[in-house]
Amino acid sequence: MVYSQLNQPKCMRVRCTGSELSLAECTIYNPEPIKTGVAVIKCYEEPPGECKKFLCANGKCLIHGKPCDGVDDCGDNSDEMCCQKCQGRAFLCKSGVCIPHYAVKDGIRDCLGGEDELDETDKAIENTFTDPMSEIREMRSSAESQVQCGIPNKQDDHSSRRKRSAGWEETLPTQIQWQVVIQDEGLIRCGGAYLGGCWVLTAAHCVRPKLKSFRIKLSVWKKHRWQSTTDIVPVKNIIIHHEYNPQTYANDIALVQLEELYLSDKCMQDNPAVRAVCVPWSTQQFQPNDTCTISGWGRGSTLKWANVTLVGDCEHYFKDRFLPGMECAGDLEGRVDSCQGDSGGPLVCTDTSGLSYLWGIVSYGNKCSETNHLGIYTKVVHYFEWIRSKTGWPAVTKFNQ
Repeated sequence: MVYSQLNQPKCMRVRCTGSELSLAECTIYNPEPIKTGVAVIKCYEEPPGECKKFLCANGKCLIHGKPCDGVDDCGDNSDEMCCQKCQGRAFLCKSGVCIPHYAVKDGIRDCLGGEDELDETDKAIENTFTDPMSEIREMRSSAESQVQCGIPNKQDDHSSRRKRSAGWEETLPTQIQWQVVIQDEGLIRCGGAYLGGCWVLTAAHCVRPKLKSFRIKLSVWKKHRWQSTTDIVPVKNIIIHHEYNPQTYANDIALVQLEELYLSDKCMQDNPAVRAVCVPWSTQQFQPNDTCTISGWGRGSTLKWANVTLVGDCEHYFKDRFLPGMECAGDLEGRVDSCQGDSGGPLVCTDTSGLSYLWGIVSYGNKCSETNHLGIYTKVVHYFEWIRSKTGWPAVTKFNQ
């Protein structure tokens, strides 16, 4: 971005994804106040063919920008990982990730070990640890204490859950802690997923800009009954993706902002039965043939879950109805399909470390539970930047800050 101030043109680094409505929604690096003058954006397209510079994990070719400079030019941060040193004023985390210099001592732990927030005294104490294994254990312990999302309930029966390969099964009362109910004028029409803070993610076709009609219920097991851990929260704001198309289900995604408690920045009291699911940031986190989990009430009264498989060649099944930002998954033998669950509900995948990520949102089905027919989901990672810009979080990572 080039802007003129006192007849002196200056450059400022800006990264936009194309879904923004104004420059204010783009990520601006080293922002400076512009009192007068006009700012101009110069856009560029990636040239076709082989990538001659840096190939990001998400397939983007990095043309403008440098790896290991603290600036997430790729959009999935892959250009800032596995760095031996950082360029310019960027800060090198012990995990090999470069972060921008202004993220140091800003009150937010960006490095896994939190070293970007240490003062000189802390660094002196930290440097007394010479055993590499002790350092790794210390970093892991610190990181785990900061994780605020994607940790399943320890009381779940994971052994029986993982052995199950097909079909719906009832959950335990607080098993899926990020599952929410979206109540519309007293009726339960859709599900959603709790992201942390005061934010819920759901399908755009589940909501409309009529805030007083909606209530969000958290920690619900029986559809029409409360349990001791159930919370009911009014809605403060609904943000529907500006390119949502109700005819094609393109960009079928919406954020629901919960209303804060009186004289508080929280929207509910601390509840051990409610935990956020992580927001994925890279398209490489999960791949076709991975087994993930869907959940919902469907036509029943008790929350259920089922395993589904991510499918790679979705265009084969949906032809031109399969659009960018969509994912398809299911059981090709027709034993289970998300159309039996609630729209807007979560498709959750778990990585090798045991953290759960919201990979998809139930959008629509096609010939429910018939052989060779799958469900369509909104692919959450495709909307990473949109979620980050709308929530105002500095980073929607596995910490869901």
